[in-house]
Amino acid sequence: MDLKLKDKVVIVTGASRGIGKAITLGFAAEGAKLSICGRTPETLEAAANEVKALGAEVFAKLADVTKVRDADAFVEATLDRYGRVDVLINNVGGSKWTPTPEISDEEWHEIIDLNLVSAARMSRGVIPTMQAQGGGVIITISSIYGREGGGHITYNAAKAAEISMSKSLAGELAKDNIRVNSVAPGSILFPGGGWERRQKADPGGIAAFVERDMPLGRFGKPEEVADVVVFLASERASLVTGACINVDGCQSKSNI
Repeated sequence: MDLKLKDKVVIVTGASRGIGKAITLGFAAEGAKLSICGRTPETLEAAANEVKALGAEVFAKLADVTKVRDADAFVEATLDRYGRVDVLINNVGGSKWTPTPEISDEEWHEIIDLNLVSAARMSRGVIPTMQAQGGGVIITISSIYGREGGGHITYNAAKAAEISMSKSLAGELAKDNIRVNSVAPGSILFPGGGWERRQKADPGGIAAFVERDMPLGRFGKPEEVADVVVFLASERASLVTGACINVDGCQSKSNI
């Protein structure tokens, strides 16, 4: 199936490892032109080299998109390099596991900013360009714990807000031929990720979790999320906007 993504300009935030890196490589395999950011020079450079090994063009910039100046500079630098932005993947996010009574106002703001506001900030940065060029695609990586309970309270709230924001943006931007969707991964295992750390710390407990909560009997892989994201960004998904797509091996329990 030709996804018609060759030479499309794709921004991926948080692209240096895990799901973000897999998404980056998925677009590279389709011949897209990548613009990627991360906060760690070594992992960002390694990701860029993997893109180049696939024969794709890549622009990599150190940036923390929770900071307005960094986010704006990253978008501007991408436009200077490529002249357009066809796809934005908002992948930056994360959580903390502070007991609820101990969560400070500052931590609430930190988690909301890391997840929701960084996605809103990057979207704001590319929307005018997408409007001027006649269309585009914005995809935000949320979580099944934005669709139902199960994660930490601050993470759940931030991820639910991402889904809601994506739905609202989809309605607002449909007239501009800009499609907006969110993707809700389940528990994804990759080197250096949170689930790997928990697995090493408590192998028996994590094995019980997988048996109890994962119908396929295993964690998901970053590439399995990436394949869905790349398809959603393509013209093959031209009628899909305002949707939140689970990629979770039936881990979630919600009917919607």
